Amino acid sequence: MPDWLPSVLATIAGILSTSSFVPQVVKAWRERDTRAISKHMYMVTVTAFVLWSAYGFLIGSWPMMVFNVLSLILSATILVLKIRNDRRKSSAVMSHREPGLARSG
Repeated sequence: MPDWLPSVLATIAGILSTSSFVPQVVKAWRERDTRAISKHMYMVTVTAFVLWSAYGFLIGSWPMMVFNVLSLILSATILVLKIRNDRRKSSAVMSHREPGLARSG
């Protein structure tokens, strides 16, 4: 096997897997609609990319480092948008409640 082949395969895989996050980031950014996005899934994904990036640094694999850091940035962006939109929705619901309606006991 040629020495360059693993790096080429890693680069192609990195481009494809990293670019898969771009449409979700663009959609969440433009539409501000993240209801269908799982916050817990992206928390796990962000954690995984942190660990994969660290592993890439430890073994000195530039494709693993670069593409996992890029994927980390994109998935963290989605997570931040999700958290921000959930908080906005929650505060909007709280502000629409009528203050004088307490339960009678």
